Amino acid sequence: MPWSSHPRSWKILKGRARAMRHKPTPAEAKLWESLRGSRLNGFNFRRQHAIGIYFVDFYAPAAKLIVEVDGPVHESQIERDAERQSYLEAGRYRVIRFTNEQVLTQIDSVLGAISTALATPRI
Repeated sequence: MPWSSHPRSWKILKGRARAMRHKPTPAEAKLWESLRGSRLNGFNFRRQHAIGIYFVDFYAPAAKLIVEVDGPVHESQIERDAERQSYLEAGRYRVIRFTNEQVLTQIDSVLGAISTALATPRI
């Protein structure tokens, strides 16, 4: 049985996700205020959702859309992020990324881009 499908592995992942939800970055907290409770175009979003062995910041299941908020740590892990994104896209998920600064200073533009992605049919 692969690691990611082992029942105990899922318990570990769920525990990590729960811990991450309790300590969001300021940018994640700000974006979540606009996404939670189906506030954006009626789409339900989950935060710190596990997909395979990865956690995604925000996920809209109905659109298979992943929204990532990248902080400074992502500048030093470009290769790792590219591998992660390839994995997610291979699962037919769409991934859009924003920086912490974009979310904190241009929230209307960020929400507009997310709305556009939600309205765009998957290929």
